[in-house]
Amino acid sequence: MKLPKFLLADNSQQPEDIFVLHTEYPRFIINLKDDEIEWFEDLSGENEQELANEMERLVEEAGSFYDKEMEGYE
Repeated sequence: MKLPKFLLADNSQQPEDIFVLHTEYPRFIINLKDDEIEWFEDLSGENEQELANEMERLVEEAGSFYDKEMEGYE
């Protein structure tokens, strides 16, 4: 099965939070309410500047993904 790059996730215990799951390396889940990120990978040893640049891009992509998904509900 080929997973999409991003998935929306929610949790009835945290109804105000909006989660986007990134399924490719580096895998993570981001809470768009406060931009808190939980990593599913061990990123020790990675180039910190390269990782920071990649994360900035991926967070922007996650936000764009969410916006496009919400447009479909309007």
